[in-house]
Amino acid sequence: MIVYGRNPVREALRGPRRVERVWATKNAIRLPWLTDPGVRVDVASAEELEQRCGAPSHQGICALVEPFRYADPQPLLAQPSPLIVALDQVQDPQNLGSICRTAECAGAAGVVLPERRSAVVTASVCKASAGAVEHIAVARVRNLVDFLADAKRAGLWCYGADADAATSYELVDYSGGAVLLFGSEGRGLRPRVAASCDLLVSLPTLGRIDSLSVTAAAAVLMYSARSARPSLDRRG
Repeated sequence: MIVYGRNPVREALRGPRRVERVWATKNAIRLPWLTDPGVRVDVASAEELEQRCGAPSHQGICALVEPFRYADPQPLLAQPSPLIVALDQVQDPQNLGSICRTAECAGAAGVVLPERRSAVVTASVCKASAGAVEHIAVARVRNLVDFLADAKRAGLWCYGADADAATSYELVDYSGGAVLLFGSEGRGLRPRVAASCDLLVSLPTLGRIDSLSVTAAAAVLMYSARSARPSLDRRG
């Protein structure tokens, strides 16, 4: 798998995946964090980098890393009072990457995706996440409704974001284990998934636009849940 961009390559070098090789322009190869003697770093032109990664936004560097490792969702549920983000058929790679970045920064235990009709972790997702996917667990499940049932059995509360919900997100106590669920771009949560939530919450809007993007809604709810966990430890 090719990863490109300065933050994604740097975080790949810091993360658990094996980095096989790095290509960088003459300017980028001077970056101070490109010092691991176990990684081969070769000089390449900007044109060569674009050809390797298939995108012009490589920022002068790309790397060959081993395939992305998806996590097992069950250990996420076994953590003490975990904050888990679940995405119901979010298909835009930029949205997935952005949500993973926020989830990592907010101290979430992981992000859960359905196996079908969902974006997966690709080079563009790595880029959009600024390398956050290297440090947060991303799990795939066959059936999101079944996963929510497992979460409830584990003692977690499941909160779904719905623009038409009667309860404002500000009125909810997110302390304890929680799953925050967000629907696909434009359509929101599927009916069966929404029905599986303990509570649907809305994010009131005061302008002319009647809803937030899924990335903005996810950021608001994640940090609202984070504020209910003042003692949440940073992951190492």
